[in-house]
Amino acid sequence: QVQAVESGGDLVQPGGSLRLSCVVSGNIFNRYRVDWYRQAPGKERELVASISSGGRTNYADAVKGRFTISRDNAKNTVYLQMNSLEFEDTAVYYCYLDGTNIWGQGTQVTVSS
Repeated sequence: QVQAVESGGDLVQPGGSLRLSCVVSGNIFNRYRVDWYRQAPGKERELVASISSGGRTNYADAVKGRFTISRDNAKNTVYLQMNSLEFEDTAVYYCYLDGTNIWGQGTQVTVSS
């Protein structure tokens, strides 16, 4: 059974940085676009960034210039480097294999002074 497991969430001060990781088990990783979503309390889940199987990236306007998504196909891992974090980035972050029903369990990012 394919699973996605996120890690790297933490409590960080505004202006700080974090790197999230999403490891996908199994041998299907290379075929899929992988998305990072986030959901803040009381808000809908929103797409933050995505990376295609070939490495093409897209970002939500709110994170452009601050977040970078990347993937290491040899490690079945997608990363989300988050810099210049803001209070509004506080949320649970999820990775998702686009076009499947495979979601991770989420990792909490809290930006607070």
